[in-house]
Amino acid sequence: MANFNNIIKDIKSLKIQGANNIAKAGLQALKLDSSQKAIRKILSARPTEPTLRNAITFAKLTDTVTAMNYLVDSEKRAIEQGTSLIKSGQTIFTHCHSSTVLKTIKKAKEQKKNFQVFNTETRPRYQGRLTSQELIRAKIKNTHFVDSGVEEALEKSDIVLLGADMITPKAEVANKIGSEMVAKLARNKKIPVYILTSAWKYSTKQLKIEERDSKEVWNKKNKYLKIRNPAFELIQPEYITSIVSGLGIQKPKKLVKKIKKTYSWIK
Repeated sequence: MANFNNIIKDIKSLKIQGANNIAKAGLQALKLDSSQKAIRKILSARPTEPTLRNAITFAKLTDTVTAMNYLVDSEKRAIEQGTSLIKSGQTIFTHCHSSTVLKTIKKAKEQKKNFQVFNTETRPRYQGRLTSQELIRAKIKNTHFVDSGVEEALEKSDIVLLGADMITPKAEVANKIGSEMVAKLARNKKIPVYILTSAWKYSTKQLKIEERDSKEVWNKKNKYLKIRNPAFELIQPEYITSIVSGLGIQKPKKLVKKIKKTYSWIK
């Protein structure tokens, strides 16, 4: 049970990053303990993460091995298709830390494509630093911008690759705060915006924007001061060129239709 509790702790503390990695960890925890109490504990570790919830649901309908294999295969297909969008000579822009985006970029390097990456620090938890550190380890040239330098970074970017926390029935994409700003600016500059994600990010549940601890932003208290720290926001479908998933490269609304047909068990 110590391993089970450690997994839950790592998911809660954000030590485990990326929706697919969280879902995989959740499936590992489920394999250790599949009781209803354990399932509630797994899901409560990241209540706003639909991939985790859908992976657990699918595992209950099948088994943990089948769910894990499907998750891995779906991610592999998304990465292969995402890699096809990257061309030599491009500058790729990304925001926050997406395991699928990073795996896609690394795959493109393995294919001997020559490119560079621009990314943002992503305050207040600096997930962008995780992205840069991974790129450094992969020997991929990257330039790290302060969040307020987004427009300057986009001026010299050719393509935007973002991850996702959720896909809604209206084909909106929830992602780290700042993502819609990036998408809007990119559209104004005629830069394509691709969301690289799992179709299991789809959720019919009403989205509740997670408000994280204000101390992450500034440990300051004053009766005249209010600090906002929303974790993510919605990107409207009109700002998204296509969503890349295991179901293909598709316009947001077309993907939602395909998800409803393919994964009818998602309620």
